[in-house]
Amino acid sequence: MRIAAGLIFAGAVSLCAAGAFAQAPKAGATPPAPAAAPAPPPAPAKSTCANPDALGVARVVEIDTTGGPGFGFEHFKQLDFLRDKEVVLTFDDGPWQTTTPTVLKALADECTKGVFFPIGKHATYYPEVLKAVAAAGHTVGAHTWSHAALTSKKLNEQQRKDEIEKGFSAVKWALGASPSPFFRFPALQHPPEMVTYLGTRNIAIFSCDIDSFDFKSHKSDQVITNVMTKLDKLGKGIILMHDFQKHTAEALPTLLRKLKAGGYKVVLMKAKAPVQTIASYDEGIVKDVKLPTVSTRPLNSVVQTISE
Repeated sequence: MRIAAGLIFAGAVSLCAAGAFAQAPKAGATPPAPAAAPAPPPAPAKSTCANPDALGVARVVEIDTTGGPGFGFEHFKQLDFLRDKEVVLTFDDGPWQTTTPTVLKALADECTKGVFFPIGKHATYYPEVLKAVAAAGHTVGAHTWSHAALTSKKLNEQQRKDEIEKGFSAVKWALGASPSPFFRFPALQHPPEMVTYLGTRNIAIFSCDIDSFDFKSHKSDQVITNVMTKLDKLGKGIILMHDFQKHTAEALPTLLRKLKAGGYKVVLMKAKAPVQTIASYDEGIVKDVKLPTVSTRPLNSVVQTISE
């Protein structure tokens, strides 16, 4: 199904963005140095679902991103493409070594798919994790390079563009292939000039309908309650979660079962064509993540057995 392109900007900070200013990831341990870029991922394998009671994917829609269409009623009101009892599962702020694989397993166990919006820096930390996201058949977009708030007065217009473009190029580097032209602003803060810019770049913008508030919930049960309470009221919608968050990874198996029990069906959004990244940003990412020159000294001058 093709969704016609179009964009309406709602401007103000919405309910989905409430409290999200504190959402920027806190990495904890120092991330490892970026590894060499992985080979391009294989095409997702078609597999038969082994779970007869799985949530699955009820419908796949193809998005023509020409002109930068917007999705998620908290900001964009024009494209009401979801039917009653349909949801889109979306995940921000990954990839992360300890939580994203758990999220992927929960989705695989229910034979369902989602849309992932990774942070560029995180993509360079864990390219193999992001590659696994794409290989599992999920849609991959981008979420800026560093999760900077693009409404910040500390950033000029060029720096905001850099955050967007470098994020896409980092995801491309990690995947070994161009991601989808799907973008979500950090904290759902939409500077009008960047909304316009994304339109010129033919990149779709994602807000949400239902916020899990998993970035401030301290228990997995609360994440589930947050989603189901709002969803049962609205009857459908794009759900915002974070594969970076521990409580989301813990909550997801139960949440997916509750969606199934409630009669909800998952819609997977795919792009008609991949994003066209900008060569200068692609080249910059390669330069940034290049490892230091490795020593070429012979083995016996580096490692010697002194006791056996």
